[in-house]
Amino acid sequence: MPHQVHEEPLPGVDLYAPFTSDTILEVRTGRMKPLRGLTVQSGIEKIPRDGPVRVTELGLEGDEHDPTFHGGLDKAIHGYCSSHYPTWRAEFPAAAETFQPGAFGENLVTAHLNERNLCIGDIVSIRPPTSTQEDANEHSVLLQVSLPRQPCFKLNHRFQLKNFAPNTWKTSRTGWYFRVLRPGTIQAGDTIRLVERRHPGWTIERVQEYLHRNTSDAAMNEELAGIAEFGAECGDVFRARVARQRTRDRKAAKGQQKWREYRVVERTRQTLRVMAFVLEAVWPVAGEGEDLDLQPGAHAKIRLENGLIRAYSIVDGDRNRFQLGVALDEKSRGGSRYLHDEVQVGHTLQVGAITNAVPAASAASHHVFVAGGVGITAFLALIEHYKLIHYSVTLHYAVRSAEEVPFRERLARLGDDVVIYDKTAGQRLDIRHIIEDLPWNSQLYFCGPKRLMDEAARETKAHGIAEKEVHFEAFEADVSGDPFEVVVANKGGKTIKVGEEETLLECLQKWFDDVDSSCSVGNCGTCRVSLKDGRVNHRGTALTEEEKATSMLACVSRGIGRITIEI
Repeated sequence: MPHQVHEEPLPGVDLYAPFTSDTILEVRTGRMKPLRGLTVQSGIEKIPRDGPVRVTELGLEGDEHDPTFHGGLDKAIHGYCSSHYPTWRAEFPAAAETFQPGAFGENLVTAHLNERNLCIGDIVSIRPPTSTQEDANEHSVLLQVSLPRQPCFKLNHRFQLKNFAPNTWKTSRTGWYFRVLRPGTIQAGDTIRLVERRHPGWTIERVQEYLHRNTSDAAMNEELAGIAEFGAECGDVFRARVARQRTRDRKAAKGQQKWREYRVVERTRQTLRVMAFVLEAVWPVAGEGEDLDLQPGAHAKIRLENGLIRAYSIVDGDRNRFQLGVALDEKSRGGSRYLHDEVQVGHTLQVGAITNAVPAASAASHHVFVAGGVGITAFLALIEHYKLIHYSVTLHYAVRSAEEVPFRERLARLGDDVVIYDKTAGQRLDIRHIIEDLPWNSQLYFCGPKRLMDEAARETKAHGIAEKEVHFEAFEADVSGDPFEVVVANKGGKTIKVGEEETLLECLQKWFDDVDSSCSVGNCGTCRVSLKDGRVNHRGTALTEEEKATSMLACVSRGIGRITIEI
């Protein structure tokens, strides 16, 4: 059974009552303008329209929206139920005065039509309440339900409530989108009637159960992927899940391939210290369902010909072809030195896990990136992506000199959103100052050498920055320490000794085949194991303080004395 949302409706309003007809209380349109305190443009501010409003295939005449997330054939008109507003006011009294009809940027304010009685694919007509059936058949506007609304950070900013947006899908109060099947004119007071219901089992609320709350139900994903009336935004999500599941099933059937062979097809010097390498799969993965796309901020585990295994940030590309930026480390243990000195175009390398390490922070109103040196490689693709979808972004980038700026042309295209600190010119990146000047509802990201990361950890803690509002992406880690013993409870109680210069991860991988890892510096959490007993010196940033009570990162954290874990 789908998750049921418990909500206190208005007196006399049954949110689960079957929908046959309703009244449009308001028709609203708006122009694009900056959100308060940001340069980001939005069309969420909509005002009521008096009299008839022309409806075209792209929506209401005089209405504007950011085409990145809104508008287009599948998102021509946004509807929202007025019955939700009293509930929002009761739940968020600090913002009660902002929860008024139109606050969600809807075009149509309805009296009773809502996510519980409206189904994907429903076709509705809109016509004056006094029109005859004959007039309705010829002149009424026809709309079709195409998508549930996917809320973004603009709702947080609209109501000045951090992390408000997820509440909309958790309670199934998001609103929905219509596509236009027959243009015409509409106005407040018109009647909206159900004409055809193609998928009576799939209300907007039930769709959101599997879109957001229960995402791993393979049978439901398969069924939803087959609904032709879905707009691309949701339809593609379900189809991608089905494709990934089929890929996992195929890999499981023939055995998981842990390493793939890639050939170096380009080698470009970016600076005196940074070399870019483009790697292309020798045997590309082809065909539908292979999930080739990478999220910005991914990194790849590389096995070099000299036997070393290192993880590097992916600057751009997909799972068949991607680019790395590698700095020659003065204290190199062999990885960067080998790549710079030995690896040429035509050489082959082994690529293991490709992990999406930088978590999406779609609830933030502003994204502030702080990077040093080659640390830019962890964030460059993500910054470009956020700029592409019109997020508010600032990059603070510290370099040794103006000549030590890799991927210079790409950074230049980011314009005034990049602040570069040139050490030779006496410019210093001041993390404390950056934090003190943070705009409201900002997300912080740090990547750089150990000194920068240590300063970032101190300052964010001193300023009370919440764990979820900052991401640390280290590219070096201290992994040595006192030796310790580990009992692996779910592997027959096997006892393993970890030496001073060894990591728990390295020792586990010597004995067991099913120990995954990726970044090896505590960023991604791939190597996380369960802590059953004992004390741990926690390192890395992938675990929250709460998670450290029951887990540890095998790649960097160290036990104290004797500990018990489960893989």
